[in-house]
Amino acid sequence: MVATKSALKKALKNKQIRVNETPATTATWISGGECIELRLPKENRKNTRLVFPLKTLYEDAYLAVVHKPAGILVSGNSFKTIAKALPQNLEPSPLEDACIPQPVHRLDFATTGALLVGKTRNSIRLLNKLFETKQVTKIYYAVTIGQMSPSGTINTPVDEKPAITTYRVCDTLASARFGQLNLLELKPLTGRRHQLRKHLASIKHPILGDRDYCPPELLLKGKGMYLHAYSLSFKHPFTEAELTIQDELPKGFTKLFKKSDT
Repeated sequence: MVATKSALKKALKNKQIRVNETPATTATWISGGECIELRLPKENRKNTRLVFPLKTLYEDAYLAVVHKPAGILVSGNSFKTIAKALPQNLEPSPLEDACIPQPVHRLDFATTGALLVGKTRNSIRLLNKLFETKQVTKIYYAVTIGQMSPSGTINTPVDEKPAITTYRVCDTLASARFGQLNLLELKPLTGRRHQLRKHLASIKHPILGDRDYCPPELLLKGKGMYLHAYSLSFKHPFTEAELTIQDELPKGFTKLFKKSDT
């Protein structure tokens, strides 16, 4: 290591250089055979451990379902993700193939709701298989813009792949700005990326607050996107119990439909 004169002077001033365990100075004489140490200060690192409480909707030794808030990625290279927060929020599995808990599907950054997590290597593998073979029933709720038919099926391809979504209008609200807002129950029968958002935009009824697919003149700024993963239904891969895990609608949904105008 090559040190500059200024760096050596600073190290001597801070008593970081020792000769035979004695702090050295510019007057220290070196004759040969001495033990010379450079003691660098320990880095003052900030605590970078992620602390992010999650609401657990269901948990056993094999799997869990947690509530994903808006504005956080499920996984990825970001410091703050659901995946990184799981170990501090879930009980460690006592099973032999226990591993770090992992999400087995995705929800968009702005989407809220129920997220399924595997806690063992076998459960992660089998839960992924359930999704691949379409044995998980997902129900979402969304708020959309414009007057819609009471129910329907959307089968517009997504990314040139077949995609099917069914919907049912649960409630409506007259709006001075948007004409009409709808509370929709949505069932995606396929699992394409951004399927619900793209499907609703394709029939000219985008999701309220969707920054990617809502026309700029209809964008609701500062309120987030009104898309919520409400429930997951599937057969437990180990106990074979029929599970339906629900995550209640966010307050923003319920408050909106109590208003007479938006």
